[in-house]
Amino acid sequence: MDDATGETCKWRGWREATQAALYGPDGFYLKPEGPAGHFRTSVHASPLFAAAVARLLLTAAEGADLDEVALVDVGAGRGELLTGVLAVLPSGFPVRAYAVERAARPAGLDPRIEWTAEPPAGVSGLLFANEWLDNVPVDVAEVDPDGVARYVLVRPDGTERLGAPVTGADADWLARWWPLTEPGTRAEIGRPRDEAWSAAVETLEAGLAVAADYAHVRDARPLFGTLTGFRAGREVPPVPDGSCDITSHVALDACALPGAELLPQRDALARLGITGRRPPLSLATSDPAAYVRALASAGEAAELRARGGLGDFGWLVQRVGGPAQPSSPSGA
Repeated sequence: MDDATGETCKWRGWREATQAALYGPDGFYLKPEGPAGHFRTSVHASPLFAAAVARLLLTAAEGADLDEVALVDVGAGRGELLTGVLAVLPSGFPVRAYAVERAARPAGLDPRIEWTAEPPAGVSGLLFANEWLDNVPVDVAEVDPDGVARYVLVRPDGTERLGAPVTGADADWLARWWPLTEPGTRAEIGRPRDEAWSAAVETLEAGLAVAADYAHVRDARPLFGTLTGFRAGREVPPVPDGSCDITSHVALDACALPGAELLPQRDALARLGITGRRPPLSLATSDPAAYVRALASAGEAAELRARGGLGDFGWLVQRVGGPAQPSSPSGA
């Protein structure tokens, strides 16, 4: 049988395979349970995360004479983050919330949230992308025994083989951001993520754009890449058949536009008042109920900022149309 019509016709690059597995008909991210049915993000870990994003939105709006302030959640899941932010914003704050998501709008969602497949253009405020870029599909490269970086091809059952040499813009990206030399070493070619982030930032007229994600930088790239899968709360082999999430860490330094800042989530949240400090023991005597609430809040903050966990996430902070950096609001 000719290869073009036999079993090998199912071989394709990881970018194409992931696109179909996550976003094609019956794709993983279009399933009714949504991402929250399979893994826990910072949004699900604690309402403190939504409170921090609310403070960031207020920071983005500081000094701006706007009739309304946009809050754009890219990769919105089922609207959990926007729901949490709207619940804690000051009464009367002129916010317009956009959930950018390919899945259908969930029933019962707050009617103030607009559901859209693309970020709205020409708005001012805060664009926030929590664990979005790691699910922008990318190709994978591996160095063959002769030292040539080749595309990794995959079948729907997860079986891999090496394909053609990496050339063109992808080869240029590897040379600049993730050089490969030793046979067997691998990289995820992050060029589509750079382009996706740049396009998202360009939709902002003014304000802040923030990407929070699993990340690494050029001086500490993993030797064999980070491609993996998740299903029902467990890490599983990445099989591009729609049965699991397919994800890999983001080269956030490659995504960064001029003037951007990269920092770990623990530091970003500390700026926004999420410190994880335990309440004073004296409060246990004067107001036991308040002490228990404060202690629980401190525990949630500690999880969001934990080394080896959510605190290691990278934040890419980009100011659009103004000076850089979020300020350091007070808070607990």
